[in-house]
Amino acid sequence: MSEKDQTRLEQAKENGKYIRTIRSFVKREGRLTNGQANALEKSWPTMGLMHEDGALDFKATFGNDNDVVLEIGFGMGKSLVEMAANAPETNFIGIEVHRPGVGACLLDADVAQVTNLRVYEHDAIEVLADCIADNSLSRVQLFFPDPWHKKRHHKRRIVQTEFVENLRKKLKIGGVFHMATDWENYAEHMLEVMNLSDKFKNQSQSNDYMPRPDFRPLTKFEKRGHRLGHGVWDLMFEKVE
Repeated sequence: MSEKDQTRLEQAKENGKYIRTIRSFVKREGRLTNGQANALEKSWPTMGLMHEDGALDFKATFGNDNDVVLEIGFGMGKSLVEMAANAPETNFIGIEVHRPGVGACLLDADVAQVTNLRVYEHDAIEVLADCIADNSLSRVQLFFPDPWHKKRHHKRRIVQTEFVENLRKKLKIGGVFHMATDWENYAEHMLEVMNLSDKFKNQSQSNDYMPRPDFRPLTKFEKRGHRLGHGVWDLMFEKVE
């Protein structure tokens, strides 16, 4: 860790902030298209959220008391924007570390004229710890996270016992943690981790996987996978305690 990072970590701890020293993503800046850059400039003031602003007041942010769904790692944001457009009675928060993805999401949101979506460009673990109140979310979505498919990298997968417990605190009773992956081994890993907690109930009648719910749009990537015969596994666990 560099001296600058160490100083940042110490200052954050003094201010009561949680800073994650090990991350389960690789930061990739990439190059913004003109459309993405323009969308960031135009829409960030109204749709962007900052980790350093601390605890988020949902009512003040959205202007209502509607249920809030949070998505971790929304990629380019197309399915998140589609969900927000299809459910105007629900508020959505997206978290993504990839700036072109944030720009693309804001661009699509502007075209769709959605007003019930806000986004963070930050690490989800830190946002959950510092910005989201306990017992406040109706659903948390984690769709197609990095599978870290090599066995020696499995420890880098975001779905681990500690992560699940921290996320559970943010869900309301009855709130749902919804995961989806196209890696069968990761699906098995997710199921194993979730089964370790007696504070969640699997919504699957067979106690494993769920059919894709109508509210989760099919991505282009997923449609291509279907054509090639690849599987996709949805897991939905309800907070019971």
